[in-house]
Amino acid sequence: MSETTQPVERIHVPDLDAILGKAYPVLDDGFVRVIDYMGSDDAIVQAARISYGAGTKKVSEDRGLIRYLMRHWHTTPFEMCEIKLHVRVPMDIWRQWIRHRTASVNEYSTRYSVAIDAAQRTAPDAWRLQSADNKQGSAGTLDAETGAHLSTREQELHRLAVDVYQERLEKGVAREQARKDLPLSTYTEAYWKIDLHNLLHFLRLRMDDHAQYEIRCYAQTIGEQIVARWCPMAWEAFLDYRVDALQFSRIEAEIIEALTKEGPEAACARAEAFGLLKQGKNGLLRNRERTELEAKLQQLGLQPPWAAR
Repeated sequence: MSETTQPVERIHVPDLDAILGKAYPVLDDGFVRVIDYMGSDDAIVQAARISYGAGTKKVSEDRGLIRYLMRHWHTTPFEMCEIKLHVRVPMDIWRQWIRHRTASVNEYSTRYSVAIDAAQRTAPDAWRLQSADNKQGSAGTLDAETGAHLSTREQELHRLAVDVYQERLEKGVAREQARKDLPLSTYTEAYWKIDLHNLLHFLRLRMDDHAQYEIRCYAQTIGEQIVARWCPMAWEAFLDYRVDALQFSRIEAEIIEALTKEGPEAACARAEAFGLLKQGKNGLLRNRERTELEAKLQQLGLQPPWAAR
């Protein structure tokens, strides 16, 4: 048989095949499930090794090669793997999700079909307070009594929105217009197809502690329940070199080097030269780059040298 007509066997991942179509619940009425996939850890390795050309010896074990690719940001081999998910998600969270423009998407249309009769509900103890130092984040929760009141009001709002929507449909209003006052908490559904490289980028951002809680729930489900089964070696490398790794800028590296080699005063002098220690009337001015460096120092068991000043 000639080289151009050799049969190619489709890659199968038994652990992923076992959960095809299984809906993993997220939030109160959402889910994620795998519809189809292509490739696996083997496909990543196969794509990487073809770059060496015919006759090249195997340079490492598969796990070691995948870790090398992840560690050195060789992304193309990870694009050889694709997955198609069916997701059910609140519209406000879907707005964040769809900002990742690296997937093929087909969403449930409320122009053609009646809107999904479900909206994400908030438990009385789950109303989050606005963060004082992060305009797009939250910190802490409301007290139980206030939370219970807001949950009751939420239910009333949902019922009214659904009743008004149904009334419009019954009177013959076009679906495309009848839907306009539905709340953003209304669930939508979509098929979402993406390659592994771009999926891992999505997960790195949306699994982060700074991401909104609701989309973080979806990201963690996709990562821990699906990607970990589909490409376990790539998932392990992703956790080691992206999620749980520390990355230092040139400025941060120079300050840490000064701290460990020359001492606190040298580190402070370097930080001052980089503009991280500007003073205001009430002490150090807020500086996000300095705050991020302080968090990294604490992870390394080091105290920020300017804290003792």
